[in-house]
Amino acid sequence: MHPRHPDIDPQLLSETEEQRELRTVLRDFFTEASGPEDVRKHLASPRGHDEKLWARLAGEIGVHGLAIPEEFGGAGFTFAELAVALEESGRALYCAPLLPTVVLAAQALLNSGDQQACARYLPRIADGTLTATVAGFDEAEPGVGAERVGSGWVLRGAADFVLDGVGADLIVVRARTSEGARLFACEPAVDTCPRTPRRVLDETRRQALVEFRGAPAAPVGESGEVTGALDAGRAALAAEQVGGSGHALDATVQFVAQREQFGRPIGSFQAVKHRLADVLVALEAARSASAYATACVALGSPQLPVAASAAAAVCSETFRLATAEYVQLHGGIGFTWEHPAHLYVRRARSSEVLFGTSDHHRTRLAELVGLSTRPAA
Repeated sequence: MHPRHPDIDPQLLSETEEQRELRTVLRDFFTEASGPEDVRKHLASPRGHDEKLWARLAGEIGVHGLAIPEEFGGAGFTFAELAVALEESGRALYCAPLLPTVVLAAQALLNSGDQQACARYLPRIADGTLTATVAGFDEAEPGVGAERVGSGWVLRGAADFVLDGVGADLIVVRARTSEGARLFACEPAVDTCPRTPRRVLDETRRQALVEFRGAPAAPVGESGEVTGALDAGRAALAAEQVGGSGHALDATVQFVAQREQFGRPIGSFQAVKHRLADVLVALEAARSASAYATACVALGSPQLPVAASAAAAVCSETFRLATAEYVQLHGGIGFTWEHPAHLYVRRARSSEVLFGTSDHHRTRLAELVGLSTRPAA
């Protein structure tokens, strides 16, 4: 059972001056280069995002290497700096695979303790030349098995709805072996690893069915433990959701201050004020939950499972509320394909179930703090 009282210094939940400067730089960057029209344009491209922008984000600002140690080609900062970048990317609805590459795959490699694998892949993740994802992490019994062939390993089976599954250059796979689950690094080839795009609600976050038909793979570390990487992913997603919620609230406040009915701005009506106040209160709660989860990842706190599930539940529901009001308070225009509101609604709905539903996370929290006799997942 986890202790119920946090072990994080409250001052660590506040932004540093460096983090505020990073936020300003990133907000200007995304405003200039990744507006709603840019997002729509690149959704139709083969890769699904602007590859030049991806390279700029890695090279000019160094986002990809923020939470990667210097010994592996990164900047040596912490997850707290990366969370700032993720929040701003969520605010702009940036559609490149930051979440699977720089969070899930990178954290899985770092947590594995495999120095050789880290040295091989992390420098290329940090400089933006390698995209990566994970497969089989959220399954009690992975759908992929690994077997020895000669002096190496091959993977057989399938994993569905893999983030950036079609385009990723590297897949970190949790697979079954005769001795239990274990991690493997697979660089997919067309003949042994066919990948089929899935039609999903949120086209800004592509997913795919990945099949392994004797795909060569290299073992990573000695364990198949991925809870830490998944919880880091939940904390990262929470930061994204806070950014998206902030955009939805700001855009709606701006609109209701300008749109008039009965000779006055609709934002002056008490009913509208109350609805926006509810979003603001929810957003502040989400910021707190996200900041705590971020600090737990950055410090390697044993409270991370509790913080990650709390952030997942709170931030998912806040994003859903904020985007619903984004559409409703824009009236008819909010329902049109031309307006960006529907893109944020789709992101909110898909993110809500990405690493488990709010109900799942509340159940997990109850188990972690001893309110349930069932073992925590």
